[in-house]
Amino acid sequence: MTDRKPLETLVRRNPWPQGVSYPVATPLQPSVVYASESPDALDAQYGGQTHGYTYAREGHPNADVLARRIDLLEGAEGGLILGSGMAAVTAVLLGLLGAGDHVVAGDQLYGRSLRLMTQDLSRFGIGTALFDSTDASTLEAVLRPETRMVMVEVVSNPTLRVADMEGIAALCKARGILLVVDNTFATPRGYRPFDHGADIVIHSVTKLLAGHSDATLGYVAVRDPALRKPVYDFAVTTGMTPSPFDCWLAERGIMSFNLRYDRAEQNARALADALAGQPGLARVIYPTRPDHPDHNRAIGLLGERGGNMLSFEVKGGRAAANALVRAMPDVAFAPTLGDIGTTLSHPNSSSHRNVPQADREKVGISEGFFRISVGVEEVELLIRDFTAGIAAAHAAADAAAEGAA
Repeated sequence: MTDRKPLETLVRRNPWPQGVSYPVATPLQPSVVYASESPDALDAQYGGQTHGYTYAREGHPNADVLARRIDLLEGAEGGLILGSGMAAVTAVLLGLLGAGDHVVAGDQLYGRSLRLMTQDLSRFGIGTALFDSTDASTLEAVLRPETRMVMVEVVSNPTLRVADMEGIAALCKARGILLVVDNTFATPRGYRPFDHGADIVIHSVTKLLAGHSDATLGYVAVRDPALRKPVYDFAVTTGMTPSPFDCWLAERGIMSFNLRYDRAEQNARALADALAGQPGLARVIYPTRPDHPDHNRAIGLLGERGGNMLSFEVKGGRAAANALVRAMPDVAFAPTLGDIGTTLSHPNSSSHRNVPQADREKVGISEGFFRISVGVEEVELLIRDFTAGIAAAHAAADAAAEGAA
C-alpha cells in the first residue's frame, strides 16, 4: 500500500515557482491576504521602510500595475485605483472635505456626480454650489471664503460643452483652491489636466481606458503627496477596493487604448458630419465642429482631438426617441460609454433621470437628446444605422404632429 502524506500538507502554501524566464502577460494575483516573516517586517511595511502587501483592501499588485500605466498617460505619480469612477469622486470629496467646507462644481457633470453635489454632501455639513463651467466669471460669483475645491469635467457629460479651463485654473490658483478635473470624457489622449494647473485628476476607468465593458474601476491622482494620504485612507476605510480581476482586465484593455481612441475619434468625426443637417434632427454636437458653441475653446484646449463622444437631439420627444432606438437593433442602447463597439444612451431615462427636469432642460437635455459613444466599427455601418434611426424618429414625430392636429 502506498504511503500517503498527511492531509494537512494540502493546505500549506508553497512558494511561487521561479525560473530564468518571466511571463509576458501580467499575472493575475487574486490573493486577499499576504504573509510577512515577522511583526518587525510587518511594521516596516506599514511604516514605509519596505514595500509589500498586507490585505487587498489596502492595495494589491494588479491595482498598482494598472495605476502606473494610467500615471504614464496622465503624467502623474502615485495614482490610486478604486472600485468605480464614483468611488474616485467620493474619495476625493469626502477624503479632503469636512463639515463647514464648501465645494463648487460645473453644472453639467455626470448625473451621479451632480446628485452627490446637490443631494448628499449637505448631509455631511459640506456646502455646495454649481456654476457654468464654460464661463469662469460664473465661478467667481459663487466662491466663498470657505470654498476649498472646484470640480469640473473638461468635456461635459452628456452635452459635450468644453470648460473654460484656463480661466478656472487661474482663478483657483489665485484663491488657493484645489482644482479637481474629471478627465473621463477627454482622456489623457485629448487633454492632460496636470499640464494645465489641475491639482487632482479623476477617471472612470470603466469607460474608454478599459474600453471593453467588462471592468468597473476608478482612478485618482493627486499632485500633492500630502493630500494623497487622506484620499487613500478614506478609500481604504470605506472599502472602495478594486477587484484584482477587473484591474487585470483593464490593464489588458489599456494596452490598446491609443489605437482604439484614434479609430473611434475618426469615426465620431465622420459620423457627426454625416448626421448634421438630416431631417428630424434639431442639432448635432461634436466639440471640433465649427457649429459647436465652444468650438474656438475646444480647438485651443484639445487641438483636433474631438474625442469619440458625440450627442444629438431629435425632434418629436419621447415618441421619436423610442422609434429611433427600435430602428437601430444593431447598436447597443445602454447607459454606458467607452466600449470598443458603439453604444447609444438616452440621458433622460438613464444617467440624468434623477436630476430635476428643470435642471436638465436648462442645459439642453430634452426627451429627444441622445449621447453616442462611438466605437471602432466600420464607419459606413454606423452612418447607415443612425441614418435609419433618425429617419424613423422623424416619421414618428410627423405622425404625432398629425395626430395632434
